[in-house]
Amino acid sequence: MSARTHQPTDGPAGSNSKVPAARTGGAVSAFSPEVEAAIARQRHDVARLHAELIRWGLVIWTGGNVSGRVPGADLFVIKPSGVSYDDLAPENMILCDLDGNVVPGTPGSENAPSSDTAAHAYVYRNMPEVGGVVHTHSTYAVAWAARGEPIPCVITAMADEFGGEIPIGPFAIIGDDSIGRGIVETLRGHRSRAVLMQNHGPFTIGSSAKDAVKAAVMVEDVARSVHIARQLGEPLPIPQEAIDALFHRYQNVYGQQGDDRR
Repeated sequence: MSARTHQPTDGPAGSNSKVPAARTGGAVSAFSPEVEAAIARQRHDVARLHAELIRWGLVIWTGGNVSGRVPGADLFVIKPSGVSYDDLAPENMILCDLDGNVVPGTPGSENAPSSDTAAHAYVYRNMPEVGGVVHTHSTYAVAWAARGEPIPCVITAMADEFGGEIPIGPFAIIGDDSIGRGIVETLRGHRSRAVLMQNHGPFTIGSSAKDAVKAAVMVEDVARSVHIARQLGEPLPIPQEAIDALFHRYQNVYGQQGDDRR
């Protein structure tokens, strides 16, 4: 099924039955006020967060993307394909179901969604805890991906944020859910919120779109630091018990209770 067309279904396996949408003649005609409000918030957040990718130097031209799951509904919001970051706005973000189909008649639905939409949709279908997905082409992380080499956990910031190494995912061609399958297969059961898809680049997941963007920023930071360290000599490994302790502290003690991941 094309990502440009939306056909009503009972939803993918394991879909959230809370989608409060009215149906007329078999097609979605309106969402409840609660879901409409959640969609509006996600459109605003996802549009705004793309500016963070530019701010931190993680993308060039129109590459990369951010998506966010709509709470309480089997929907997510993602950027349109090939549109300048300067032109992104809440009203041209694209609403999709969890099969990656554009919801017709919604703002932005006249445009094609990101070419990574099928990958994002696969992650949301298979990892219900994920609230945001980000893909960038950040230089140092892509360099590790080009070598097919995981980033070893040799600095405490990596232990804090990722709980160990950042793994390599399989080589996969863009355009269908192959990349999504690789992301899920690699990260399911792994503490890392980032994967370096071989010969492609980093994908990150988070409890929200903002959380996934933070992970993308941190991936590039540690990829650069560890790369530089290796130019100077062999980095020193961190003992596993110290990695575990650092990860637990950062995830459960550091920061404020209102943080996205709490």
